[in-house]
Order: sequence, then structure tokens, then C-alpha cells
Amino acid sequence: MTGRVEAVVFDVLETLLDLDPLGVRLEEVGQPASVLGPFFMRFQRDAMALKLAGDVADFTRTARQSLRTETKQALSDADIDYVMEGFASVQAFPGALPALRKLSEAGITVGCLTVGDPENTRSFLAGAGLESYVDEVVTSDSVGVWKPAPEVYHHSAKALNCEIDRMALVAVHAWDCHGAKKAGALARWCSRLEGEPGEVFLPADVRGEDLIDVVDGLLAL
Repeated sequence: MTGRVEAVVFDVLETLLDLDPLGVRLEEVGQPASVLGPFFMRFQRDAMALKLAGDVADFTRTARQSLRTETKQALSDADIDYVMEGFASVQAFPGALPALRKLSEAGITVGCLTVGDPENTRSFLAGAGLESYVDEVVTSDSVGVWKPAPEVYHHSAKALNCEIDRMALVAVHAWDCHGAKKAGALARWCSRLEGEPGEVFLPADVRGEDLIDVVDGLLAL
């Protein structure tokens, strides 16, 4: 085990699991695959906006509404059902499995921090072949707020049975790493999605081009 980190919690969607197959489903219902990125960004924004307004951001209802809006009301309910069902069949990024295995073999508790129903998330992880290396699934639904609210990261540390400063978040979103750092956790950022973290977010403690790079950097501390 590393001297500083007792637990590592991974963001799930876009960090561990590749959403690109949803683009194929969008094409199959008459939409360009390029809608996927704006749809997922709108979904995250709308969920955060609902929580800031004091409302409940249900994963499925919010995602369906965001997809309907992003496609300018062009999809039927059946079309939306078909696209949403694709979440259950997304696959892991190539580096995800070896990264989780390395941490597990090093004696570090591995968790996943995401949104929505924890059973659905476990199902997604199982379908992608990752479940056996994940000790705990934590979702924002358990807290009542969405990332990057500090309560989410504190709740994750409690669920993983460690102090917040002994837990590291791994994500491809710089805003998520920023939230973890502000809450007192460590942050490991993977540049695969964003390329550069920008200047407005706190720098991550470790950064790498893929998840294996990030985990190797963590284990080297």
C-alpha cells in the first residue's frame, strides 16, 4: 500500500466507461453521433442546475429530458428508450481493467463515484468486466447533491472507511478533480478527454495520459 493513499475512487462515465457506443444508437434513430457530446454536457449541466435550485436531479428523467432538448424534440419516446438502454452495454476504456487490478493488488480500496442508481452502476461495471475489482459503489443519490459539491467526496471517504486526505479521486474531468481537492481529497486527472485542465481549476496531484499512467503515478508516491 502507498504511504499516503488508502482508497481510490473513480468517476465512472467517460473515465472508466466509454460512451461512444451511444453515438451509434443515436445514428440508428436518425441523429448524428456528434449529438452525444452536447447531450452528455447538457445532462450534467441540467442536473447540477436542478440541485442548485434545491430540486431532485433524477438520473433517468434528467437524461431523457436533456436528450429530448438536445435533439430539438425530434425523438419519440421509443427512440429515447433505445438510446438510454445503451448505457447498460457501454464498455470499459482499455486501461481501466489493468488500472483497477494494480490498485487492488497493491491493497488499496477501490471505489466508484457516480450519479444515479447504485444497482444500475454495478450492472454497468459488471457488463464491462470491472466489478470484481470494485469494493464500493457510491452515488450522489446517497447524499442528495451532485458532484462537485464537497459533501459527495466526504461521503465517499466515509463509505470507503478512510479519512478524506487519504482518499484520491481519479477522473477525466478537471472540474471533478477540483471539487475533490476543495473537499480535502487528493486528485488524479487523466488527460484523455480534455487534453489540458485549464487555469481555473486546482491542479491535480497526479496527471497522466491514460488511467494506467495515473495509477502508476499514484503508486509511485
